[in-house]
Amino acid sequence: MNEALKAPAALPEMRDVTAERFWTEILPAGRPMVLRGAVSDWPVVAAGRESPAALAAYLRRFDRGLPVRAMLGPPSIEGRFFYNADLSDFNFRSDHVKLAAALDLLLHSIGDTRPTALAVQSVPTRSNLPGFDTDNRMALLPEELEPRIWIGNRVTVAAHHDPSENIACVVAGRRRFTLFPPDQVANLYTGPFELTPAGPVVSMVDFREPDLERYPRFADAIAVAQTAELEPGDAIYIPYLWWHHVESLDAMNMLVNYWWTPPGEHEGHPVQALLHAMIAIKNLPEAHRQGWRALFDHYVFQDHGPPAAHLPVDRQGIQGPLDAELMRRVRSAIASTLKG
Repeated sequence: MNEALKAPAALPEMRDVTAERFWTEILPAGRPMVLRGAVSDWPVVAAGRESPAALAAYLRRFDRGLPVRAMLGPPSIEGRFFYNADLSDFNFRSDHVKLAAALDLLLHSIGDTRPTALAVQSVPTRSNLPGFDTDNRMALLPEELEPRIWIGNRVTVAAHHDPSENIACVVAGRRRFTLFPPDQVANLYTGPFELTPAGPVVSMVDFREPDLERYPRFADAIAVAQTAELEPGDAIYIPYLWWHHVESLDAMNMLVNYWWTPPGEHEGHPVQALLHAMIAIKNLPEAHRQGWRALFDHYVFQDHGPPAAHLPVDRQGIQGPLDAELMRRVRSAIASTLKG
């Protein structure tokens, strides 16, 4: 990284975290935390520590042979899955392959100085590797949360964020995580919404060689960044919407992660609201935008408390608690406005 930039601070760490402590202290704080040794007793971690071949053999015990999504890039990209020069496409290709074939490719590429970049992404274990989750239980989380696996070689995933809570467990190889709070979005210079490498919008900054002339505010982002290198058996809690840049540092790496959002049967999809607001509000005159900012701050972010506290509960409507029938009517009204 550019020597002129301030080095990121170290992420805070804990050991021997119990489920009670995670749910009552760490999660409510909404700050990232490295959980050292959280999954060090998993059989898959033991297999990865033995050798890449032992890890592959362990995974093959559960593999049903279903296709999995893989990203493959030429040696020239040096493991950085990103865009091509004019942002019209990517510098890699996506394909569906059998997990066994991906494992063979990884094993055969170990020792190559310039291997094909390979990342098998977000494989749901209960359909693809039944029994894996019961053999490797995450003691901090409810059993209903399904783990997903990510396997690859020395690859880099550009800084992005997810609308979910996340615990990521490193089970083979080392990974370096660099995290930024959600308010750093302007300093990370995001790419197109319409074309993304894997779903979420990503930072355009190359963290290995940041171009501060083109992306000067990246220096402000790094000033508040936090980083850590995780070993097999370690985990990290990544809070909702926190940006994370992830580097896999060894010839064969594997990660298991768990995503979840707060429970509730009536939620909408915030990203859809964001996109709609970008269409409906972004190009209004400045005075109009500021007016809508005030309304959003009042009704949505509730800067001054519940906006309808002065009204009888049975007359608060959408400003108050939302029930299923009210949500149905509001969604119907929204849908009718979008038809044109």
